Amino acid sequence: MPSFDTVSELDMHELNNALDQANREVSTRYDFKGVEAKFTLQQSEVHLTAEVDFQLQQMLEILYQKMAKRNLSVKHLESEDAVIFHKKATQVIKLQQGIPTEKAKKMVKLIKAEKFKVQAAIQGEKVRITGKKRDDLQTVMAFLREADLGLDLQFENFRD
Repeated sequence: MPSFDTVSELDMHELNNALDQANREVSTRYDFKGVEAKFTLQQSEVHLTAEVDFQLQQMLEILYQKMAKRNLSVKHLESEDAVIFHKKATQVIKLQQGIPTEKAKKMVKLIKAEKFKVQAAIQGEKVRITGKKRDDLQTVMAFLREADLGLDLQFENFRD
Protein backbone atom coordinates (compact mmCIF):
# COMPACT_ATOMS: atom_id res chain seq x y z
CA MET A 1 0.00 0.00 0.00
CA PRO A 2 1.35 3.45 -0.85
CA SER A 3 2.29 5.65 2.10
CA PHE A 4 4.31 8.70 3.10
CA ASP A 5 5.46 10.42 6.26
CA THR A 6 4.61 14.00 7.13
CA VAL A 7 7.39 15.66 9.12
CA SER A 8 8.44 19.13 10.20
CA GLU A 9 12.23 19.28 10.27
CA LEU A 10 14.69 22.15 10.23
CA ASP A 11 17.97 21.81 8.35
CA MET A 12 20.43 22.63 11.13
CA HIS A 13 23.37 23.06 8.75
CA GLU A 14 21.49 25.74 6.79
CA LEU A 15 20.39 27.38 10.05
CA ASN A 16 24.02 27.51 11.16
CA ASN A 17 24.94 29.19 7.87
CA ALA A 18 22.09 31.70 8.28
CA LEU A 19 23.28 32.52 11.81
CA ASP A 20 26.85 33.03 10.58
CA GLN A 21 25.62 35.41 7.88
CA ALA A 22 23.44 37.26 10.39
CA ASN A 23 26.39 37.64 12.80
CA ARG A 24 28.51 38.98 9.95
CA GLU A 25 25.85 41.53 9.00
CA VAL A 26 25.37 42.69 12.60
CA SER A 27 29.13 43.19 12.98
CA THR A 28 29.30 45.41 9.87
CA ARG A 29 26.09 47.44 10.22
CA TYR A 30 26.40 51.09 11.18
CA ASP A 31 23.60 51.03 13.78
CA PHE A 32 25.39 48.21 15.64
CA LYS A 33 28.81 49.96 15.70
CA GLY A 34 30.44 49.61 19.09
CA VAL A 35 27.67 47.30 20.35
CA GLU A 36 28.31 43.74 21.38
CA ALA A 37 25.44 42.06 19.57
CA LYS A 38 25.49 38.43 18.48
CA PHE A 39 23.53 35.29 17.69
CA THR A 40 24.49 32.00 19.34
CA LEU A 41 23.08 28.54 18.76
CA GLN A 42 22.82 26.33 21.84
CA GLN A 43 21.26 22.90 21.20
CA SER A 44 17.67 23.69 20.21
CA GLU A 45 17.71 27.42 21.00
CA VAL A 46 19.04 30.56 19.37
CA HIS A 47 20.17 33.25 21.82
CA LEU A 48 20.19 36.90 20.76
CA THR A 49 22.28 39.33 22.79
CA ALA A 50 22.38 43.13 22.42
CA GLU A 51 22.25 46.29 24.52
CA VAL A 52 18.61 47.37 24.10
CA ASP A 53 15.28 45.84 23.10
CA PHE A 54 15.15 47.78 19.81
CA GLN A 55 18.39 46.16 18.67
CA LEU A 56 16.97 42.71 19.43
CA GLN A 57 14.03 43.47 17.16
CA GLN A 58 16.42 44.54 14.41
CA MET A 59 18.46 41.37 14.90
CA LEU A 60 15.32 39.24 14.68
CA GLU A 61 14.46 40.84 11.33
CA ILE A 62 18.00 40.15 10.09
CA LEU A 63 17.67 36.51 11.13
CA TYR A 64 14.32 36.18 9.32
CA GLN A 65 15.86 37.61 6.14
CA LYS A 66 18.87 35.29 6.27
CA MET A 67 16.64 32.28 6.87
CA ALA A 68 14.37 33.22 3.98
CA LYS A 69 17.37 33.47 1.64
CA ARG A 70 18.33 29.92 2.62
CA ASN A 71 14.77 28.59 2.13
CA LEU A 72 14.22 28.00 5.84
CA SER A 73 10.77 28.64 7.23
CA VAL A 74 10.39 30.99 10.19
CA LYS A 75 7.54 28.74 11.38
CA HIS A 76 10.24 26.70 13.12
CA LEU A 77 11.04 29.65 15.41
CA GLU A 78 9.16 30.30 18.63
CA SER A 79 10.43 33.50 20.22
CA GLU A 80 10.11 34.27 23.89
CA ASP A 81 9.95 37.69 25.51
CA ALA A 82 13.12 39.74 25.70
CA VAL A 83 14.87 40.04 29.06
CA ILE A 84 16.50 43.41 29.75
CA PHE A 85 18.97 43.60 32.62
CA HIS A 86 21.08 46.74 33.07
CA LYS A 87 22.86 47.33 29.76
CA LYS A 88 22.21 43.87 28.32
CA ALA A 89 19.16 42.57 26.52
CA THR A 90 18.74 38.91 25.66
CA GLN A 91 16.09 36.93 23.88
CA VAL A 92 15.72 33.18 23.47
CA ILE A 93 14.19 31.66 20.36
CA LYS A 94 13.25 28.01 20.60
CA LEU A 95 13.61 25.84 17.52
CA GLN A 96 10.65 23.61 16.82
CA GLN A 97 11.61 20.20 15.44
CA GLY A 98 9.03 17.52 14.67
CA ILE A 99 5.26 17.72 14.88
CA PRO A 100 3.94 18.28 18.42
CA THR A 101 1.33 15.76 19.57
CA GLU A 102 -1.57 18.24 19.74
CA LYS A 103 -0.90 19.46 16.19
CA ALA A 104 -0.55 15.87 14.96
CA LYS A 105 -3.95 15.07 16.47
CA LYS A 106 -5.41 18.14 14.79
CA MET A 107 -3.89 17.05 11.46
CA VAL A 108 -5.39 13.55 11.76
CA LYS A 109 -8.76 15.05 12.69
CA LEU A 110 -8.67 17.37 9.63
CA ILE A 111 -7.87 14.47 7.32
CA LYS A 112 -10.70 12.37 8.76
CA ALA A 113 -13.14 15.30 8.54
CA GLU A 114 -12.46 15.65 4.80
CA LYS A 115 -13.26 11.93 4.37
CA PHE A 116 -10.23 11.12 2.25
CA LYS A 117 -9.76 7.42 1.51
CA VAL A 118 -6.59 7.26 3.61
CA GLN A 119 -5.54 6.36 7.14
CA ALA A 120 -3.41 8.68 9.24
CA ALA A 121 -1.39 7.42 12.17
CA ILE A 122 0.77 9.39 14.60
CA GLN A 123 4.24 7.88 14.97
CA GLY A 124 6.29 9.88 17.43
CA GLU A 125 6.99 13.29 15.88
CA LYS A 126 5.65 12.42 12.43
CA VAL A 127 2.37 11.38 10.88
CA ARG A 128 2.24 8.42 8.49
CA ILE A 129 -0.49 8.53 5.89
CA THR A 130 -1.46 5.33 4.07
CA GLY A 131 -3.95 4.82 1.24
CA LYS A 132 -4.78 2.47 -1.60
CA LYS A 133 -4.13 4.91 -4.44
CA ARG A 134 -1.24 7.25 -5.09
CA ASP A 135 -3.70 9.95 -6.24
CA ASP A 136 -5.44 9.92 -2.85
CA LEU A 137 -2.11 10.51 -1.13
CA GLN A 138 -1.27 13.37 -3.46
CA THR A 139 -4.61 15.07 -2.74
CA VAL A 140 -3.90 14.75 0.99
CA MET A 141 -0.47 16.34 0.44
CA ALA A 142 -2.07 19.27 -1.37
CA PHE A 143 -4.70 19.56 1.38
CA LEU A 144 -2.07 19.64 4.13
CA ARG A 145 -0.03 22.30 2.29
CA GLU A 146 -3.14 24.52 2.18
CA ALA A 147 -4.22 23.81 5.78
CA ASP A 148 -3.08 26.42 8.28
CA LEU A 149 -1.41 24.31 10.95
CA GLY A 150 1.36 26.76 11.82
CA LEU A 151 3.99 24.22 10.77
CA ASP A 152 6.41 23.91 7.88
CA LEU A 153 5.56 20.44 6.58
CA GLN A 154 7.73 18.18 4.47
CA PHE A 155 6.69 14.89 2.94
CA GLU A 156 9.18 12.05 2.86
CA ASN A 157 9.42 8.27 2.58
CA PHE A 158 6.89 8.12 -0.26
CA ARG A 159 6.44 4.42 -1.03
CA ASP A 160 4.36 2.67 -3.64
